[in-house]
Amino acid sequence: MGRLGVTEILVILAVVLLLFGGKKIPELMKGLGSGIKEFKNAAKDDQSADKKEEETK
Repeated sequence: MGRLGVTEILVILAVVLLLFGGKKIPELMKGLGSGIKEFKNAAKDDQSADKKEEETK
C-alpha cells in the first residue's frame, strides 16, 4: 500500500461528488471541520490535564 497519487485522489473526489452531489459537500466539509476541531480541543485538554497531574506529584 503506497501513498495516494493524483489519479487516485481525483477518482475519490469524483466518486464523492457523484454520491453526495454538489449541494451536500459543503455541509459534509463543515461537519468534518468541526469534528477535527473538537478532537484537537479534547487532545489539548487531555495534555494539559496530564501536565497538571505531573506537577502535583
